[in-house]
Amino acid sequence: MRRRTARSWLLEISLAVLAMLLGLFFVHESVSDGTGAPIIAEAVAGVLAFTGLVLFRRSHPVALTLVLIPAGIVLGMPMGATPFALFSVGLRRPGRVAVSLAALHAVAVAGIYWLAFGPGYDYYEAVVFLVLLHVSVVAVAMLIRSQRQLVASWAERARQAEEGQRLRVEQARLAERERIAREMHDVLAHRISLLAVHAGALEVRRDAGSDEREAAGVIRQCAYDALEDLRTVIGMLRAPASTMEADRPQPTLGDVPALVEQSRAAGAEVGLSFAGDDEVPDQVGRHAYRIVQEALTNARKHAPGAPVRVEISTCLKQGLTVQIENGLAPGGSMPGAGAGLAGLHERVQLVGGRLEHGPTPAGEFHLKAWLPWHA
Repeated sequence: MRRRTARSWLLEISLAVLAMLLGLFFVHESVSDGTGAPIIAEAVAGVLAFTGLVLFRRSHPVALTLVLIPAGIVLGMPMGATPFALFSVGLRRPGRVAVSLAALHAVAVAGIYWLAFGPGYDYYEAVVFLVLLHVSVVAVAMLIRSQRQLVASWAERARQAEEGQRLRVEQARLAERERIAREMHDVLAHRISLLAVHAGALEVRRDAGSDEREAAGVIRQCAYDALEDLRTVIGMLRAPASTMEADRPQPTLGDVPALVEQSRAAGAEVGLSFAGDDEVPDQVGRHAYRIVQEALTNARKHAPGAPVRVEISTCLKQGLTVQIENGLAPGGSMPGAGAGLAGLHERVQLVGGRLEHGPTPAGEFHLKAWLPWHA
């Protein structure tokens, strides 16, 4: 049961006051005819009818009406409250219930007034007036109820149409992801596989020097890792969003030293330092790993041969901070989409962190990311 607001209480009291005014009219007519009940009885009945309308008109309209029908036939004040109770029944209950109560009231009025007054002009006038009043009230309430149900059905149809449109958009999105996965598999997997094969052949050549074999081994291993990452991404694209899980273990902060060693094996000069010994959650560590990975990739592309410094500090109260600095050097010619830093921005913002980057007055490129985490 919903809590009533101040506006709802004001409406209930206003309707009860109108019912009391109508009841006073009936009391005045009965007193004028000399058939009225004692004023004390009318006052008590008026207070009870007022209270019943305010408290039970919405929650128990049928029970309230069944109480007011016999009371309203005998007393004037409940007679004024009966139309409001019947209106609430027609508005909040099925039509057969409202029609049954209106018919019951009409039969009761006709029968009791016949026994009390007998056939005559006053009898027919009173019966016709009360029956028409209550039938009109019930008819208006049922009409309003039908209009509300119609509006509700339109709203439900609109909701279903929006849901259908959302499903169609989701299906189109899944189809596009499937197409992207096929394209990635057909193009990238083939070329990376060729790169791995050629690197492996170079690694086992007898006339190759030790440095060449080591470099070929690094290339072959990186190509293999790229194929594994590509397979994971393709699986994510093909799977529904709710069931996307990578087969390979996801990297964490503890995998950063291995990532740095790969760059060193490829000929890059990379320094790594850790500060703090707080245990970092795997999710936060994975974000930090991707940040370092993207920064090292950008350094190799845009500043080949320049030294790189990676500093990572962890503190539960202050979060995780990643700082990467590398010298600015011309000559980077590897292709790229230019979306790496934009992707890092999105990744960091999703977890409530901050990212800043750009050249420094000392002639270096500086990237700093801060990631929060909670115990």
